[in-house]
Amino acid sequence: MKQHHFTLDMLKQFLYFQDLTDEELAQVYQISGFRTYRKKSVIFHEGEEKAAIYFIYDGLVKTYKTDEDGHENIVSFLKQGDMFPHATFFDSQPYPATAEALVDSDMIVIPQSSFEQLILAIPALTKKTIVMMGGKIRELQQMLQQITGQDVQSRGVAFLLKIAERYGVEQSGRLVIPVPLTNLEMANAIGTTRETVNRLLNQLRKQNIIEKDGSKLVIVNPQALSDWSAEQR
Repeated sequence: MKQHHFTLDMLKQFLYFQDLTDEELAQVYQISGFRTYRKKSVIFHEGEEKAAIYFIYDGLVKTYKTDEDGHENIVSFLKQGDMFPHATFFDSQPYPATAEALVDSDMIVIPQSSFEQLILAIPALTKKTIVMMGGKIRELQQMLQQITGQDVQSRGVAFLLKIAERYGVEQSGRLVIPVPLTNLEMANAIGTTRETVNRLLNQLRKQNIIEKDGSKLVIVNPQALSDWSAEQR
């Protein structure tokens, strides 16, 4: 993995910081650190006292909650440019989920208390935070609608379309999804069993809509997947 020397210009990559003045960026830089997390390493555990906010400079992260039987329930997948966790501002609650690096990942790390002081001191950050939290609420509402209003196959295809839109890299009309997602992780994300996901993916493979390329999922025919989803409604 390429080694990075943390500079102030790295902060400008993040949409969250793009409206700041040079002086305000310097304030952020002064309280920030830079860390590398190796593949499969845990960044923080659910229930731990929260200590920092993370900005992904390079890499992929999953967040998940663990049920009483030890099963992972996926909360989100996060990529370059994302920040997390979102539900931890201005309260004393612990981390709401576990965060794990899916690949070697570089992150800008800002102490929680210092970050909260910046949000209050810099109007541009205050506005960005309000807009971001509103977006997260809408995402949760959409997720709840999918879980309660769709059958398993429809949820599965909706999940594939969502990660394709967010992470897919177009290559010759196909969408390559670089997220190393297992069938069990997908099952946990949509609230079903691995066997059900296996059947769904096999069905889509037989129709030449998707295929596997090592650990990567490839949407061979994005339009066919979208049409397939519409037919299930």
